[in-house]
Amino acid sequence: MNKIKAFFREVKIETKKVVFPGKGELIDSTKIVILFVVVFAVFLGVVDFGLSKIVQNLVK
Repeated sequence: MNKIKAFFREVKIETKKVVFPGKGELIDSTKIVILFVVVFAVFLGVVDFGLSKIVQNLVK
């Protein structure tokens, strides 16, 4: 039981050290993530389309 109490005590101490991002930093990070996801989705879509055309031509 003492180990469990010590664990939660340490968790509380470590939680006080956490620095949360401000509103502006959070919004900027979100924009970057959304942009990356869109760019990556378009890239994968183009690669998928290209590969499907290649496979279609090979099957014919």
